[in-house]
Amino acid sequence: MTQPAPGPAEVMFAADRASRSLGIELLEVGEGFASARMAVTAAMVNGHGVAHGGYLFLLADTAFACACNSHGPVTVAAGAEVTFVAPAREGDVLVADAQERTRFGRSGIYDVSVLRGDDVIAEFRGRSRTIRSEESR
Repeated sequence: MTQPAPGPAEVMFAADRASRSLGIELLEVGEGFASARMAVTAAMVNGHGVAHGGYLFLLADTAFACACNSHGPVTVAAGAEVTFVAPAREGDVLVADAQERTRFGRSGIYDVSVLRGDDVIAEFRGRSRTIRSEESR
């Protein structure tokens, strides 16, 4: 049985060396949603012994990017914010679940929950903008 051709989000993720170099895995992607997983390594822990917020943001941003690019046209972040709810520690396996809330014109809003099991670690809201092909050059 042949595998279906990868969609636009899978193609984008395959070229995302930054996310993949941190061990982030794309678990699932569909129209308007995506899920990504990352294990917190010793190199990701800050001076307080917890995962650096930048890594949590990056995991959430990766899921956001895959969700908003699932529709096809090249889409980039127009802005994002994160609220850290609980600390993550070395060895924790985190999953970021991104869900489209709305798209209007070339813009969209996506919410991402970063979870350790059932515990919420962070909540992220991203704003997307689909770009015209001449803007990507």
